[in-house]
Amino acid sequence: MRIGIEVHDLEGQRTGVGRVLINILRQWDNFDLPHDLRIILYFKQEIPDDLGLKKPNFEFKLLNTKSNALFMHWSVCWQAYKDKLDLLFCPAYISPILYPRKTALFLHDIIYQVHPELYNWPSIWDKILLQKFSKISAKKAKLIFTPSEFSRQEVIKYYQVEPNRVLTTLEAADQNFKQINNQDRLEEIKKKYQIKNKFIFYIGSIFKRRHLPEAIKAFEKIVHKLPNYQFLVVGTNYTNQKLTGKSLLRHDYLKKQDLVALYNAADLIIYLSDYEGFGLPVLESMACGTPVVTSQKASLPEVAGESAIYVKDNTNIQEISEAIAKGLTNQPLREDLIKRGLEQAKKFSWQRCAQQILDALLS
Repeated sequence: MRIGIEVHDLEGQRTGVGRVLINILRQWDNFDLPHDLRIILYFKQEIPDDLGLKKPNFEFKLLNTKSNALFMHWSVCWQAYKDKLDLLFCPAYISPILYPRKTALFLHDIIYQVHPELYNWPSIWDKILLQKFSKISAKKAKLIFTPSEFSRQEVIKYYQVEPNRVLTTLEAADQNFKQINNQDRLEEIKKKYQIKNKFIFYIGSIFKRRHLPEAIKAFEKIVHKLPNYQFLVVGTNYTNQKLTGKSLLRHDYLKKQDLVALYNAADLIIYLSDYEGFGLPVLESMACGTPVVTSQKASLPEVAGESAIYVKDNTNIQEISEAIAKGLTNQPLREDLIKRGLEQAKKFSWQRCAQQILDALLS
């Protein structure tokens, strides 16, 4: 069997789709794959040297295309057709619009379809084409994967596809997201990011739907009672909102190797959102033994289970403030959340996710 995969998200700085994809591929590389299975990876401009894929089942093809649109709708389309694939797997929302053979699609969320007002549109053309092409891709796909049951139900509802074509394959935290018992390492990471003592932490791209101004105001409301705490916010700001506060520490990005230590060093993670397809920072935080304040919306309760402090109204400063204070000062609750969070994180596995996807692609 020949499976082709469009993998341009593995190139450059890997964000959500790229991180999901590399975890799936590395799991497959550890599996006992069928000898006649050929997995062809289509790259856009470079083949990264950190893939670590050693199985002879994998084949890499560099298509040397600068434009994303040309790469997807011409280069991948034509090369996949020439390779006579049994299935083309597209892990990032759309497939080549003119490709005539079987496809599988990964829809990590469809916020651009359900709540276009909350989506960060690079241009008007992106708004027109992503909505249209994603829906067409979903309609013709043999299989659609989603990272949560919430996203699965959204796809079925808004794209009107048969439920048996849409499969939930829960994502997971990477294996290196775990508790660190080396106190010197935690003090070192706090010093690096100019954290004086204790802190709460937000990590992720900053969109209006994630309510950072409200979280900052809520923190500022109680910080006089908790003078030893700061609020570290890391992520590119895609809004026109100014994020300011007396105890606020801002970074647009951090080094990948620092993230696990920061989760461990933090006293609380805050991750509010009106819409998520999964919510990886919540899971990563729990895996590191750090309590979480999050929203009772979209996929987030599915990820956090009974292991988080929930905010019902993301615009209610008082409610957010009380949730933060509870998460920082109620020691029995903190201990319970840490214990529950570690157990909840164990329910998610990249091995299981990768196996489910592979089984479905081969069926």
